[in-house]
Amino acid sequence: MCGSLQTGWLLCWILWCQFMKRWNDGLEYKKPGPALFNSYALYAYDSVWLAAQALETFLNSNGTVSYSNDPKLRDVNGSTLHLSSLRVFDGGQKYLDTLLTTNFTGLSGEVQFDSDKNFIHPAYDVLNIGGNSFRRVGYWSNHSGLSIVAPETLYGKPVNGSLNSNSKSDEHLYSIIWPGETSETPRGWVFPNNGKPLRIAVPNRRSYLAFVAKEKNPPGVRGYCIDVFEAAINLLPYPVPRTYMLYGDGKRNPSYNDLVNAVALNEYDAAVGDVTIVTNRTKIVDFTQPYMESGLVVVVPMKQAKSSPWAFMKPFTIQMWCVTGAFFLLVGSVVWILEHRMNHEFRGPPSQQLITIFWSNLLTLIFPEGENTVSTLGRLVLIIWLFVVLIINSSYTASLKSILTVQQLTSRIEGIDSLIASTEPIGVQDGSFAWNYLVDELNIAASRLVTLKTQEDYATALTKGPKAGGVAAIVDELPYVELFLSSANCQFSTVGQEFTKSGWGFAFQRDSPLAVDLSTAILQLSENGDLQKIHNKWLLRSECTDSLNPVDENRLSLSSFWGFFLICGVSCLLALLVFSCRVYTQYSRFSPHEGGDGDGETEDIRPATRAPRRSLRTTSFKDLIEFVDRKETEIKEILKRKHSHNSHDSKRTHHSGSPSDDAGGAHA
Repeated sequence: MCGSLQTGWLLCWILWCQFMKRWNDGLEYKKPGPALFNSYALYAYDSVWLAAQALETFLNSNGTVSYSNDPKLRDVNGSTLHLSSLRVFDGGQKYLDTLLTTNFTGLSGEVQFDSDKNFIHPAYDVLNIGGNSFRRVGYWSNHSGLSIVAPETLYGKPVNGSLNSNSKSDEHLYSIIWPGETSETPRGWVFPNNGKPLRIAVPNRRSYLAFVAKEKNPPGVRGYCIDVFEAAINLLPYPVPRTYMLYGDGKRNPSYNDLVNAVALNEYDAAVGDVTIVTNRTKIVDFTQPYMESGLVVVVPMKQAKSSPWAFMKPFTIQMWCVTGAFFLLVGSVVWILEHRMNHEFRGPPSQQLITIFWSNLLTLIFPEGENTVSTLGRLVLIIWLFVVLIINSSYTASLKSILTVQQLTSRIEGIDSLIASTEPIGVQDGSFAWNYLVDELNIAASRLVTLKTQEDYATALTKGPKAGGVAAIVDELPYVELFLSSANCQFSTVGQEFTKSGWGFAFQRDSPLAVDLSTAILQLSENGDLQKIHNKWLLRSECTDSLNPVDENRLSLSSFWGFFLICGVSCLLALLVFSCRVYTQYSRFSPHEGGDGDGETEDIRPATRAPRRSLRTTSFKDLIEFVDRKETEIKEILKRKHSHNSHDSKRTHHSGSPSDDAGGAHA
């Protein structure tokens, strides 16, 4: 295409006409009709003109043509090329610079280079070729990119500045007509109606036929995995001819590693079934999005736990028992402190008071009213504690009932760690990757592994146990285990957690676009609920009537009750603070006066022998305890008498100091 400047089109047309005249006149051999040439001839013509014009400029600038030997060119031993006889043009760099600075308009357009030795404003037509014809669907230039607007129109304008270039249509081409006279973009791997169908390998299993199995009438395959694959294929926007081919003899489960290797070796185009996605398989084939979650678990036989005489201790954890006991003592002590001065039931010898502290709280478990409390603070603390006791008592009763009434099943093996530590045999499904995982990853001796072919073998081996020729546990993938346990095998159970995380997927050869398209289809099946419907059709589980109820799941821990204990502790602390402030205020008001007043008031406050007056700061701790130990009624009575005595003294002082009294005394 000629240059991008509009003014260059006229010059291009003139040069084109001159070139065509010279082309037709200069041909030594002429065929009937117009001379044939293509765009490469135009570029070759401009290249010759570029070299010639640059050489002319080089010579006009006092350039000389001289040659010299190149030390880099040396003859190799035995070579007949004689490279050392070659000469190098001395003005090559100057001539190259002249070429890069040359600027002219040729038959192919504007010829000019930038600093990176690239064409300035190269432009091309984008053609849509179909059969023997073609049509232009747009343009391309390094200034505007793909566009339906001619580059000479956009040249000199900002790419996002003009109305045309800012239009969305400038960023695309006209519609493309694809083979088959269709405008729909092909997906990249479409199977024609007469194309060769996919060779899909399906494992010919011996056990767990709900997942995938051979169909006898009519001949074919069936199962959960097949239904998922067919549902995903039906969501693709193009047809996929396919032929299912059984892999294995049906007498035992095939090796899934060999099945995946057969796909990688182009013996099959894909593998559809319960194929687990593991690391060594992903290195040789492409898997789809997992359609079934999986992971290795441990299955063990369960036996009924023997009843224990200490079963009543099981509802609470040790930490819960300790905290509950500590709060019994705490609340009992706080209530005793708050009630000791007012309630005669909380007074007496120290041994009796110690018993009262325990007894008052224990009664709250049986009789909500407990000991009769008379103080407001004591009742407040006791109400909050009774609420906590109610919750703890109800939870304890419910947990103990569950532990004693529900059948408890236990096993010596608690998970994969205890299984590894033992030396007992382990059952593994035939053909499963679990064998290699246990040996290679967990370093379990291969002599401990026992191959199990059918579901009946599972039950038989677990029932016999290791002493009778069976196994202590079975390690298998979770989908198989769930199906096994749902078949009325409630005497078995899984222990521990899944110790691998994987999934099932469909395996395809490397770089197969079907792996990506089917992954999208599987996600769509999961979102619209069809995947769950297929699961319910084939793998709907039946629940066991006997509950497997581990004791630890019913035990109550401190984490469930710490909020109640926090509220109770805060209420006790606030009650003690209020009580302490009240006692301190009373004690400061009852501090004795120096010398006494002869009315026996100090003696009422101090039942012991009268001591010299001391300030409140120097009062001994023993005196404070003796004051706190007094009854509240006695304190109030003494406070009342002291208040009356102080009022009488103030009145007497007032009368003795008045003028009328002085006069009366003198007269007498």
